[in-house]
Amino acid sequence: MKILDRYVISKFAMPFIYCFMGFLAIWFIFDLADNLQDFMTGKATFRLLKEYYFSQFPEIVVMSLPIATLLALLYSLTAMSRSNEIISMLGAGVSVFRVVLPLLLIGVVLAGVSAYLNYQEAPHAAATRKQILAEIKQGKVREKGVSGHLFRNREDGRTWYLRKLWVSKQKMNNVIILQQDDQLRIREKWYADGMTFDPATKTWVLHEAFHAVCDEFGNEISGIRQQEIRIDGWSETPWRISSSVMNPDYLSVPELHDYLENNHDFPAARLAPYRTHLYYRWALPSFCIVVVLLAAPMGIVYSRRGILGGVAVAVALFFAMVFLSSLALAFGKGGRISPLVAGWLSPFIFFWVGCCLLWFRSTGRDLPKFKLPWA
Repeated sequence: MKILDRYVISKFAMPFIYCFMGFLAIWFIFDLADNLQDFMTGKATFRLLKEYYFSQFPEIVVMSLPIATLLALLYSLTAMSRSNEIISMLGAGVSVFRVVLPLLLIGVVLAGVSAYLNYQEAPHAAATRKQILAEIKQGKVREKGVSGHLFRNREDGRTWYLRKLWVSKQKMNNVIILQQDDQLRIREKWYADGMTFDPATKTWVLHEAFHAVCDEFGNEISGIRQQEIRIDGWSETPWRISSSVMNPDYLSVPELHDYLENNHDFPAARLAPYRTHLYYRWALPSFCIVVVLLAAPMGIVYSRRGILGGVAVAVALFFAMVFLSSLALAFGKGGRISPLVAGWLSPFIFFWVGCCLLWFRSTGRDLPKFKLPWA
């Protein structure tokens, strides 16, 4: 690493740490102020509070990295411009792109950190938060499960009605299963007080069960009651059955893949939120790279008069990128636009905006100026 790279990185590192830690502190203070009464009323233990805040850390890091990078870049580059260090570098034959290159590499590293956290841990934060807060308010551990659920396996023609499903325990109770033929006529029925699933053998075990055979009109013509019925070869699993009611906002990348694979027979409108979030999980970390392209041209100025305007434009571009991302995400979840477009539209557009701004700055051209019609 050259001296120039080390110097530019050192100028960026300290403001970035201050901004990043500042955002974490602000979030912690506001969250504590918002939930302190519930913590005290519910007599939350230190272990539970530690679990709560550690579970939120990945999501807050993913949210904080782009804005902390933006503000740190603007501060460090404008400070270097104000002290004429940027002009000195350019006068020594160093290009603008070469000055920005170590910052772009930092953006790539931060994008990798964000992608790692956003792969699995960050999406679970909101669901974990709701669960722990509910436990604190109710004063007892909430049992995770799906209640009063109906699941339709269109490929195999099976419909499941169940009272309660516990995915972690691989079991459910009060279950009714209807098997249809190719003409959608009910041919078999199963009733069970309880069911368990063996992941190793992919075997369903029905406890205190009744199996009925039906005629072409769905009327039961014969049946047998057994204490235990074992069924092999069914494609359903507890996770697949429960996934049909899972919120895509809380699913990790592997879970989104599993959902789309197991429920690919669902209508496109039903799958749109899950496909959109799958693309968005990978698009969100790229904000760390895009903000470098947006902030660098705005932070590198050749006169003191242009510093404040450059900072304002960079911040405005960042919030425009966030707004467009949220808007596209909503349209994608509603099936109005392609999930791929919804996930990547905002970072793609502002990536090229940042490249154009960097090209203008590196070639010595004046940046485009936007004036209101009445100005």
